[in-house]
Amino acid sequence: MKILVINCGSSSLKYQLIDMENENSLSTGLVERIGIEGSKLTQKVEGREKYVLTVPMKNHKDAIAHVIDTLLDEVQGVIKSSDEIGAVGHRVVHGGEKYSTSVIIDDEVMKDLEEFSVLAPLHNPPNIIGINACKELMPDTTMVAVFDTAFHQTMPEKAFLYGLPYELYKENHIRKYGFHGTSHKYVSQRAAEMLDKDLKDLKLITCHLGNGASVSAVRGGVSVDTSMGFTPLEGLLMGTRCGDIDPAIIPYLMDVKGYSYDEVNNIMNKKSGVLGLSGVSSDFRDIEDAAAEGNERAKLALDVFHYRVKKYIGYFMAAMNGVDAVIFTAGLGENAVETREEIISDMEWFGIELDREKNKVRGKERIVSTDDSKVKVIVIPTNEELMIARDTLSLVK
Repeated sequence: MKILVINCGSSSLKYQLIDMENENSLSTGLVERIGIEGSKLTQKVEGREKYVLTVPMKNHKDAIAHVIDTLLDEVQGVIKSSDEIGAVGHRVVHGGEKYSTSVIIDDEVMKDLEEFSVLAPLHNPPNIIGINACKELMPDTTMVAVFDTAFHQTMPEKAFLYGLPYELYKENHIRKYGFHGTSHKYVSQRAAEMLDKDLKDLKLITCHLGNGASVSAVRGGVSVDTSMGFTPLEGLLMGTRCGDIDPAIIPYLMDVKGYSYDEVNNIMNKKSGVLGLSGVSSDFRDIEDAAAEGNERAKLALDVFHYRVKKYIGYFMAAMNGVDAVIFTAGLGENAVETREEIISDMEWFGIELDREKNKVRGKERIVSTDDSKVKVIVIPTNEELMIARDTLSLVK
């Protein structure tokens, strides 16, 4: 069976068609600037030149129609009929407390997704638009929702509750949810395979480090804690997000600086993180270049980021009473050699020792700790699309 994986943003759409007979990716693509002048589709197929289609796309239905047409194209396509697409797996950011696993989408699920939009106003609405567009274009094809939050629904109350009146949790569902769950789940399973161990016997700390970043504690294959919270704002310093701060800073900025709620929200989500500290960029590559040229604020931003990740690793080691492996994944975790070195440095007391030569790897699976390190350090490129396709296949079967 072939599974089409769809990940919709507000003005973009990522897709991948995967043959589940051998889990080979047949094509990957990105549609950009949906509803904006300059809309374009870029598709990659192994062994071929990259294909770019520039054509107006006024909405997500237009975009998905072009995706299907491209997959079927005589020259650029990889299938002969849309009937070859056995199901569509949709990445959905927020599933609330109700969904701890992926589900086949029906009317009840769609109603729930609308209700959960209040918890993820920037993410769930585009996800819903993508699902509706696919349903309209492929009415007889099974649609599956795979939630970013689902993997973290195994967290115990002591990990997900905030120190707020309990009624706010029961009545308004204010609690830690966690995100990047599909990625944390994939790399945990892959780490067990690489270590030739049963996942149920392992304590793992997974570091999904990119422009958005989170760290999770995974014990016995399930999430027991994670750094992101009620929203993706909590936790690590990120590209433009502030991460953990004293909540009293918010009323202080409003009272003393005269900022509105919207201004403070914009500062915390879009003007903070390594961008705010460095004044250079939200792209870690730009900040690393600036730091190498002597920019002290860029160096400081990197120091703060590395320190925050190191703190969460220590925090989760304490929570699980030890760890068998620390895993680095996502754009920064997979590719930034110096970032991994800085985070793992000075952790020998905990039995974590990095092999600097082995660590000189970008975008490839590798155990990068020393042979005698008690705790393994592993680089694993994430594959959220494959995880979504696997969940979709299991439900369709």
